[in-house]
Amino acid sequence: MVAVDRAKSDEWLDALGFAYTGGAEGASTVLGTIAGSMITIAGVVFSMTLVALSLASSQLGPRLLRNFMRDTTNQVVLGTFVATFLYCLLVLRTIRRPEENVFVPHLAVTLGVLLAVASVGVLIYFIHHISLSIQADHIVARVGKEPIGGIDGIFPEHLDPVATSEATAPRDSGLPADFDREARPIRAARDGYVQSIDIGRLQKLATTEDLVFRVERGPGTYVVEDRPLVHIWPAVRVTSRLADRVNAAFVIGSSRTPGQDIAFAVDQLVEIAVRALSPGVNDPFTAVRCVDRLGSALSRIAQREMRSTYHYDEHNRLRVFNPVVSFSDVLDTAFNQIRQNGAANAAVTIRLLDTLAVVASFAERPDDLEGLRRHADMIARGAREGLPEEEDRRIANQRYAAVRALLDP
Repeated sequence: MVAVDRAKSDEWLDALGFAYTGGAEGASTVLGTIAGSMITIAGVVFSMTLVALSLASSQLGPRLLRNFMRDTTNQVVLGTFVATFLYCLLVLRTIRRPEENVFVPHLAVTLGVLLAVASVGVLIYFIHHISLSIQADHIVARVGKEPIGGIDGIFPEHLDPVATSEATAPRDSGLPADFDREARPIRAARDGYVQSIDIGRLQKLATTEDLVFRVERGPGTYVVEDRPLVHIWPAVRVTSRLADRVNAAFVIGSSRTPGQDIAFAVDQLVEIAVRALSPGVNDPFTAVRCVDRLGSALSRIAQREMRSTYHYDEHNRLRVFNPVVSFSDVLDTAFNQIRQNGAANAAVTIRLLDTLAVVASFAERPDDLEGLRRHADMIARGAREGLPEEEDRRIANQRYAAVRALLDP
């Protein structure tokens, strides 16, 4: 903008009508005022964000801080104020007074004023946004989108027939008979959580080296340095260079991430529900909202094909055996802790049974149906033992009967 001001004459600024046409002293005052105001407001916005983070952390769990820090609105708001401050500061240093060969960048000052006006609008929107973002229902809805979004990557909607048949093959299908005796472990190079695994890279490496891999640690699991990540057969072909290439296929970090770890996204909703059911908070409404969101995720998973456990090369030889998360695994993660902590709460118990009925209407695989039956039975037993009111037990038994009617042939 300063370069444009130097290249153009001031005469055409009169046509704009709203352009700044004052002198150097006034331009310095305007830009100084805007710069000081913007950095002050940025501090206020940062303080408000910290208050929201503190509230969310204490009431709903510290793992939700990642969601607030990734909030695009918070980033844009802080960026707008800091950018306006820096812009005014950089333009301010170009102003020259009469004793310094006068130069006033009128167009650049005008843009600074417009940025200040826009920043006021951004501040108003931020106040509205932050008041919404700390509401429990809004947080649950936002966190609930993560497992649903991760389902597409972990449970693809359509798989080819070969992949589907591989997924249903026997557990040790294609593994060499002497695998457990002859395989050699490749050990982790560091401590941490497995965040992602490049199965395609492992499959290509196994095919090139004529090996068979069995993955021992999946995404979301914690691995200790020097513990096995993968077992490789035959052991005689394992080298230190191969071990480095296998380790390179694993991303290990200090925390879990939702990329390949569907349980992590589910755990965030479970944590909110469990905290809501604690005696110190006693907020069953929030717990019910979490159960509803978990039901949405489970309903989608029940309709998806499971990823293949077995990965073959072009000659139909097994190259990588990689145990994958199943519907029952996600179901256990979603409902076990809520069921255990909400056994004495009629509203949560009834909603759990209602949600199982919704998920049951989508489930078709025998293993999925069996997992739903198991959880329905556990919830019903907990209701009989944990609900003191007879009428609450009667309603719970009605909902349990409705679930079993959907699950039993």
